[in-house]
Amino acid sequence: MYGCSWDEETGDVDGFDEHGYDGEDFLSLDLKNLRYITSMPQAFITQVNWNNNKALLEQKKQYRTQICIDWLKKYLQYGKSTVERKVSPQVSLLQKSPSSPVMCHATGFYPKEVTISWQKNKQDHDEDVDLGKLITNEDGTFQVMSTLSVEPEEWKKNVYECVVEHKSRTIRSILTEDKIRTNYDSTTSLPIGIIVGVVAAVLLLIVTGVAGYKVYQKKKGFKPVNASDDGSNSSAHSDPKV
Repeated sequence: MYGCSWDEETGDVDGFDEHGYDGEDFLSLDLKNLRYITSMPQAFITQVNWNNNKALLEQKKQYRTQICIDWLKKYLQYGKSTVERKVSPQVSLLQKSPSSPVMCHATGFYPKEVTISWQKNKQDHDEDVDLGKLITNEDGTFQVMSTLSVEPEEWKKNVYECVVEHKSRTIRSILTEDKIRTNYDSTTSLPIGIIVGVVAAVLLLIVTGVAGYKVYQKKKGFKPVNASDDGSNSSAHSDPKV
């Protein structure tokens, strides 16, 4: 195994050339003293031969202090836009319904290292908190969610904050009703009392309608007896006069 290192701030360079055998260190290059060193007796012959080859040692030094460093700088420059890329997270407070847990959602950040925590009245709050898994977005950024499971009455009478710490910046979101994003629409939800009242009224109308229809049917089927019919019938059954 061989390679090099470069300190961008100080400009110091270093290199290494290490050899192993049967899972153990065999020979390694001491670049400062330009010689190979070993602690294994089996490597003594190879050590002497390599140390006597001055041209080989100079070649090793030149590669690790010049050629390798030049390539290292080029690779760092090529990958600088990715290595040093910083994208701030977008933080939202989400809730499914007024009684549901509150979720602190951070998304679109890069790199992936991020910390999400909750504070209650400026003090760290770890109870009733569930941290979700880190998810990769399609554009290569990341998202994660932390859920706070406390009753609305609790966070309304205290100051709860979601704190998102990222390499780009730190974002603090105070939990208030006006900052919560939700799909819940209060205008489409009726109180249970109104719903029960409407159902009862509909049932009452149905019962009244059925009763009225039956009364109407009875009246329609009743036929009164005519007076003439009564007279004819009585004369027909009266005894003849003698």
